Amino acid sequence: MDFGPIYIDHIGIATPNLNEGSRFWSLLGLKQGEVDERVDDQGVVTRFFATDQSNKDSHPPNIELLEPTGEDTPIGKFLQKRGPGIQQLCLSVSDLPGLLEYLQQHGIQLIDEQPRRGTGGHMIAFVHPRSTGGVLVELTQRESTS
Repeated sequence: MDFGPIYIDHIGIATPNLNEGSRFWSLLGLKQGEVDERVDDQGVVTRFFATDQSNKDSHPPNIELLEPTGEDTPIGKFLQKRGPGIQQLCLSVSDLPGLLEYLQQHGIQLIDEQPRRGTGGHMIAFVHPRSTGGVLVELTQRESTS
């Protein structure tokens, strides 16, 4: 099975406030994305920072800050339980539906059995931390396979 290339797309960091959470990444000189995006079905506002833009052929990971839209959202609950910090690791794949089917066939517990739209309109799905050694893994497909 070939679901690649597979690379780290971004690291998601939960923060109670995007502006406060952005300070360090801005001081490092990371380039902030043009717009924050509200994803209502996930109860979150996201802000991305690019780690490298010098080589357009490579896929350097981004930093994604995640601010909850309320306390009773996944990020709101994460912050209440664990506080600010890394919430998920996102991997980009070339065949998300195929990979999800393959993982299910091999007993991997998925949060999303079918892809859904996420930030930027990209297809995403989450893998349960019970199947990954305790890490919430987001899978994304940025380019279409058609």
